Amino acid sequence: MNVSNKSGKIVLAITGASGSIYAKMLLEKLQRLTSPPEEIAVIFSETAREIWEAEIGRKFSPKPPAKEYDNKTYIAPFASGSSQYETMIICPASMGTTGRIANGTSDDLIARTADVMLKERRKLIVVPRETPYSLIHINNMKKLTLAGAIICPATPSFYSNPKTIDDLVMTVVDRIIDLAGFENNGFRWMKNG
Repeated sequence: MNVSNKSGKIVLAITGASGSIYAKMLLEKLQRLTSPPEEIAVIFSETAREIWEAEIGRKFSPKPPAKEYDNKTYIAPFASGSSQYETMIICPASMGTTGRIANGTSDDLIARTADVMLKERRKLIVVPRETPYSLIHINNMKKLTLAGAIICPATPSFYSNPKTIDDLVMTVVDRIIDLAGFENNGFRWMKNG
């Protein structure tokens, strides 16, 4: 079921797991949608910024409708349940961030925002980029699932016959956009060919 994003305001948290390309291509595709989000609030963990620069080869520079917020402060509208941000995507999600959220440790803006999404019964999409998973990782993802989050591992699919790394990454990005409730023209099994 594809439930539309009511307010069009989303939060994209980028944490310290390898896989910055997923966040980069997700942000670019969200901005190119026929009906893009009204606002994309972007939060980087400290480690994520370093990984972004190492993997992407340049510093992050937000382009509207993206706006960057400081992870070290709660001075952000979505740190409160009274905000109108309907969806948060954590991509890539480190196991450290996943564990803190699963155990209610709201020690930075990313964890606090995820806590808000869960307590307000809004959409929280967690995109872990780790392998293999330990039992601790699995139990933390189970806790988040039971609390209402969607766990969408950064696991590419191959049935669209991707030809490049970007094509492969896009199989995950399109799935995330579908889960977030935006109209998207990504590959569909048994429909595109």
